[in-house]
Amino acid sequence: MRHAPLAGRRIIELGTMLAAPFASHILAQLGAEVIKVEPPAGDPTRSLVRGGPSGTFIAYSHGKKSVCLDLGKPEGQAAFMKLVAQADVLVHNLAPKAARKLGVTREACRAVNPALVYCHIRGYAAGPQAEDLASNPVAEASTGVMEANRVNGRPSRLGPSYHDQFAGAYAVIGILATLLEGREHADGGERHVEVGLYETGLHVASRDLVGMQLKTHLFGRPEREPHGEFSMPGYGAYLTADDRWIYLLMLNDAHWRKFCEALGLPQATDAALATLRQRKKARESVEEIVRHAVRACDFDDVAARLKAIGVGCTEVLPLERVLEAPQAHQPGKLRAVDYRGLPFDVPEFPRMAEQGASPGTLPPPELGEHTLEVLEAAGLSAQECAALLACGAVGVRQDDSFAWAPVRQSV
Repeated sequence: MRHAPLAGRRIIELGTMLAAPFASHILAQLGAEVIKVEPPAGDPTRSLVRGGPSGTFIAYSHGKKSVCLDLGKPEGQAAFMKLVAQADVLVHNLAPKAARKLGVTREACRAVNPALVYCHIRGYAAGPQAEDLASNPVAEASTGVMEANRVNGRPSRLGPSYHDQFAGAYAVIGILATLLEGREHADGGERHVEVGLYETGLHVASRDLVGMQLKTHLFGRPEREPHGEFSMPGYGAYLTADDRWIYLLMLNDAHWRKFCEALGLPQATDAALATLRQRKKARESVEEIVRHAVRACDFDDVAARLKAIGVGCTEVLPLERVLEAPQAHQPGKLRAVDYRGLPFDVPEFPRMAEQGASPGTLPPPELGEHTLEVLEAAGLSAQECAALLACGAVGVRQDDSFAWAPVRQSV
């Protein structure tokens, strides 16, 4: 089995909800030891579903250790700095004001560990809005994504928190780049990674923002690109005869020709529809051709014909069927995780994985499950740990911390 690239690295995660926990999840998947520092109430994702942990917590917290600290107490802050002193990386997504209040600033952490990679995922990076709060939907709203995504005419969030996850992934890139520089640069170099949700949104929207500028240069006015799936006729979801949705990947003229050939359409040789430009001009007619052709076939039939000739397509699946696909069960795709006696198939971080079973992982930790273990490893004596427990600066695992509310069975 290959050596995990981040084996031996210690990451302190001080994060809630998604951005920072997602970043440290990736680092854990790459072999790092991740210590998840939580307040006495725990990460909010521990109590989002029937009084217990949500899918977010289970999916992105397995493989981590939980330490419960009250950073509102001086004793809790002191214990936290003991952990920072021995860490390679700190990643957090506290608001700037909260970071200062809790003593988790770059300067404070650097004072106890000059070699530390300090990663802050925040609403806005440096600039006039640096102190403003932001969340995933705020990033969508401020960078043009939400305006184009409307439900009943009202600008709406996309659903999944993609900007949080993109920001977490960008944070990992920054952390890895800094670690590659090596500790020998710690004394003279800046080991600080800062990622803003807003700046993440700008970068993700680069194509559309630059495309708008291009149209302005060419036409003398701003003109938005059409929505992705509607910019190419035949590219989108269509209903089959057995009422299943198939999504067609029709990117170029060859795809169009092959689609027509696979379904025996006379348009395969129609010179008037041979190019994408021609098909865009006849958009409504082309869409009607595709809808009618697909609706005449059962899903299995049309999918088999299209795949045989090289046209990309897939079924539009509901969540409950996604993990039924054989592709999802190939080695390295899923990890079996048990949490409180419930089995979960959790998708792995996508990378070139070695053949065979994935290396083991810790189950999602109970709140404070590893508090004493980690603090003692950081050099605190049993007496010091007992004093921290007595003053409420730390917490330990409580097996009755929650019970999922039972599902009411209909009669």
